Order: sequence, then C-alpha cells, then structure tokens
Amino acid sequence: MAKRLVILGAGESGVGAALLGLQKGYDVFVSDFGKIKQGYALVLSSNEIDWEDKGHTDAKILTADVVVKSPGIPETAPIVMKLKEANVSVISEIEFAATFTQATIVGVTGSNGKTSTASLTYSLLKGELNVALGGNIGDSFAAQVATGGYKNFVLELSSFQLDGIEDFAPHIAVLTNLSPDHLDRYDNSYENYIAAKFRITMNQKASDYFIYDADDIDINRWVANHEIKAIKLPFSLTKEVEQGAYIKENKIIITIQNNQFTMPIATLGLQGKHNVKNAMAASTVATLLKIRKATIRESLESFQGVEHRLEKVLKINNVMYINDSKATNVNATFYALDSVQTPTVWIVGGVDKGNDYSELLPLVNEKVKAIICLGLDNEKIKAQFSNVVDLLVETAGMQEAVKVAYKLADRNETVLLSPACASFDLFENYEDRGRQFKEAVRHL
Repeated sequence: MAKRLVILGAGESGVGAALLGLQKGYDVFVSDFGKIKQGYALVLSSNEIDWEDKGHTDAKILTADVVVKSPGIPETAPIVMKLKEANVSVISEIEFAATFTQATIVGVTGSNGKTSTASLTYSLLKGELNVALGGNIGDSFAAQVATGGYKNFVLELSSFQLDGIEDFAPHIAVLTNLSPDHLDRYDNSYENYIAAKFRITMNQKASDYFIYDADDIDINRWVANHEIKAIKLPFSLTKEVEQGAYIKENKIIITIQNNQFTMPIATLGLQGKHNVKNAMAASTVATLLKIRKATIRESLESFQGVEHRLEKVLKINNVMYINDSKATNVNATFYALDSVQTPTVWIVGGVDKGNDYSELLPLVNEKVKAIICLGLDNEKIKAQFSNVVDLLVETAGMQEAVKVAYKLADRNETVLLSPACASFDLFENYEDRGRQFKEAVRHL
C-alpha cells in the first residue's frame, strides 16, 4: 500500500513537495489552515491531488506516515502538537526532497545576506555547471527535484527550514552571519535561534565544507565550543586566514589547499562591506566547485544584486529612492543605513519580532533627518527615536509614506525603505511591500 504523505501549508514549498510525493508514488493529501492561492489550488487539482483549505481535518492528517510542514507554521500549532503526540514524523520540504536527489547541494543560511549570497553563488556557477537555485528563494527545491536533471543545487535555507531536517547534509554549507531574528519562534532565546542556524552543518562529514564569517563573534563562539566535522573555511575582512578568504591590499584572497584566487575589491559589481563578504563566501564555493577563475571574476563584476535589497529605484529631483524591503530585522537595516552616504528620510516599521533598535542609534543620529513609520503599531520605534530625529511621522500605507517622504527629502538626499520588521500587518510579504514602494515612487 502506498505511504501516506500529508502536507501542511500549500505555498511554494508545500505544492512542490506534493508534486514530488505524487511522482514518487505516495498517497498525497494537502491541508492549509488559510485560503490556498488560486494558482496553487489549480496545480493541485490538475494533478488530481486531494486538498483542503480554511482548516485542518484531523482524521485525514493523523493517518499520515510522514508530514511535510511549511516553514511558516510554528511547532506550537495545535495540529503539529497532535502529530508529535501521535509520533508522526514532521519534516521540512528540504529534508523530504533531499532524499530523492544525488545532486551536490550548497546550503546558504544566516540572519542577513543569505538571499544575496545564494543568488550570487548561483550566478557564479550557472555558466559552467548544471545548477538550480531554490529553497527559501524562487522555485521550491522539491518541485525542481521532481522535474529532475539538476546535478547541483544552491539552496537558501531559513532557520525554520533547518528546524525540520533530520538527515539533510549539504556538501557545502555557508553561514553568512548571526543577529537576533525571529526570536518569537525560539522562546525569545537567541541561543535557540543560533543552534537552529548551526543545524546546517550537523550532518556534514569530514569530506564536506563549512564556510562562515570569522568576524562574527557569535559564530566564532559556537564554532569554538562545538564539534564541526566538515572542513572549515572562514572568511574575514579583518584578519588573515590560512584556508578560506581574507582581504589584503584591497584584494580578496581565497586559498583552498594550494589553489589561490585573487580579485580587487574595487571591481566588484556591488560595493559595501557586506557585499564584499557575500562575494568572499560565494567565490569560496565557486573555487571549491572548480569554476574557472576568469568566470568567477566576470560574474562578480557584473552581478547587480537582488530585488528588494538596497535596490536603487529612481532619482527624482536629485533624491535617490532605495528599496530595502528585504530588511526584516535590525541588523539588515544597520547595513542599509551604514551604506547610505547622504542625509536620509527613513521609512521603517511593520510587525516587530522582538527588535532591539538601540544598535541603530549612532547611525540614525548621524544620517537620518526624518523617520516615517509604516506599521500598525509604532510605539517601540517612537520610544527609541523620537528624541533623536527632528521629525517622526506616522502613516497608514505605502502611498502616503512615499508622498510624505517626497515632501521631506531635499536635493542630494536619500529616501530609504528599510523596515527592520516583518511585513504581514499591511502587506502580503516583503516582496509585496517592496513592489508597492517602487510603484508609489514611480507615480510621484
């Protein structure tokens, strides 16, 4: 009899897992507590996959042999608790899909920079390797395993996806950095969140590689106190490393065994310290996978970044409008404010995930002339910054926020959308928030 696969959540990862399960001969049932988007419902129905939405039917779910849970559903959800009580295995789509592919997997995680690093890594590899990009970005990993044929994958992995792995082990793991994020899902414990990120290396063997930011205090502390079987390849802006990547005389230098790659920082397509780090991580992966040095250099020179991450939208009356909607935590916004060189009107706010805004004070003091709040609850932002900036305005939506910014910004200044918060109060997701910002700017 066919094994029963139940999928909780019918977004990109859930529908991908359903298609893969169907292909592998499982009896598949998909259940979503909310409403399934029309496009996804159509895919399920046209493949004759049984599904329900707007609620979970326990009787149909608890009979599962294995459950693939969407990363967005917390472990504390009633249906997940019932499954655990019934000793049913609850895993992530990443864990499920990995068992059906022999491809070489590069896994990229971190609090910030993971989308940029994964996208850059993919762009370095795609000219010479048969490779797909997936995970927390683009098409689901499972759906791409189902279509078959890929010899390599670059996967962006969130801590929620890593929470649901048991045996998953990437050949190359990348940890870009750590800063407090999503603490609401980790009992408000930063240590629990750090441990979740390090799950990326827990099943790695001595023949695998672990690439990490050696300038990050929290990463260093964890590495010093835990066994990591994989070969460690650190990258650093401040110190020389024997194996891995560092900076000398404004050049990136990567050493892996006897193979060395160098590149001047000045020729990178994206400037800024965090982009140099992303470039070091990505080119370490490319060097490991034997991409030609000339190809790596050309790709690093031409890469223009990802949408919603410090994306320059338009210059109007000599005011630059920048979309950094992907900044959903304080650390990401720190990078954004750090990279701006002119007086700034900062659009901030949304669903606060337990943020501590105090680390932004020096930058706000130095660079921000006005703050525009964009969230349903802005009390914490007001409490932290109302004494630091001359002007703090609350707005009810993106169009209003952009119109107010237009009035406040003078020539040679910047309007920066960098919310430091999740987007779910006023928007569908950070992409929707970023697109609404760009739309509003174009209509000024």
